[in-house]
Amino acid sequence: PLGVNMMDFCKEFNARTTNLVPDVPVPVELRALENRTFEFKTKSPPTSWFLKRCAKINKASAEPGRKIIGQVNVRHIYEIAKIKQQETIMSYLPLESLCRTIAGSARSMGLEVVK
Repeated sequence: PLGVNMMDFCKEFNARTTNLVPDVPVPVELRALENRTFEFKTKSPPTSWFLKRCAKINKASAEPGRKIIGQVNVRHIYEIAKIKQQETIMSYLPLESLCRTIAGSARSMGLEVVK
């Protein structure tokens, strides 16, 4: 659709993602250039995916703040923050700020943050 050769994109994408675990969502930022070439960056999975996996749940709470459906450990939040801090857009943020943001995301999903 953007004039990009999709076969080339698929081949390069598959080559770059061979080391990733199957069934892990991988956000991709694709930039189509005027000369019909492309650049793309793979990012880490969404924070909500990490939190659901740590809490061993499939779906966030329908009533966050009222109904707690699981727990996530502070250590898990720290590990998620370290992974997210490797992304270019998050690299300038202090680890403590990222942890607080991720803890807030956990609470908004209906997860209790425990020590």
